Amino acid sequence: MSTTASTKTQREVTLDTDTVDTIAVLEAEMESAARPARAKLTWTQEDAGEWIANYGGYFGGSVDKRDGRYVASDTFGLVVGEFASLEDAQSHLADQLHMMLPPVIRPVV
Repeated sequence: MSTTASTKTQREVTLDTDTVDTIAVLEAEMESAARPARAKLTWTQEDAGEWIANYGGYFGGSVDKRDGRYVASDTFGLVVGEFASLEDAQSHLADQLHMMLPPVIRPVV
C-alpha cells in the first residue's frame, strides 16, 4: 500500500506503508516527549476488592479483585489485564491511561 500526498509546490510524493507507519510513530513519540510525565492519579477503594482510578480529574477505570487476581479495566470498561498484585494492576492501568487519554494530561502537582 502507498500514500500519495501533494505539497504546496504541487509535487506528488508517494510513501510506502512502512514509511507512513514510521512517521506516525515518530510524531507520537514527539508528542509524548512534550507532555508532562503524568496526570495526577488517585485511587479510592469503593468496596472490598474494588479500587477506582481518578486520572487528571476524570474516571480512569478500576481494579477489581477476582479469585485472588487483580483485573484492571480502563475508562471504557475494557479489561486491560489480569495481575498477581494490586500494585502491578494499578501500575499497568496508569501506563495505559497515560497513553490513551493524552488530552487530560496535566502537570503533576
